[in-house]
Amino acid sequence: MSELTLPDLVEIFRQCAGEAEGADLQSDDVGDRELAALGYDSLALLEAISHVERKYAIGMPDAETRIRTLNEFLDEANEQLTRQP
Repeated sequence: MSELTLPDLVEIFRQCAGEAEGADLQSDDVGDRELAALGYDSLALLEAISHVERKYAIGMPDAETRIRTLNEFLDEANEQLTRQP
């Protein structure tokens, strides 16, 4: 079982949606900031969810309705990873 880390997730968002101008993805509080404040919209979130589901072979049903921060994304993904046999 693999664990998704914050640096991994930041890179996934960069790959899926790029890096918003002026967004500081290296700051200490990046995981707690709202995705919208980082310049990521719902489409970027859906792309990242799809990427993680494929890469880690997990399901994150309806995650887009609950996830507002990178840390919430990590919690959701890693919870699903712990459920894998």
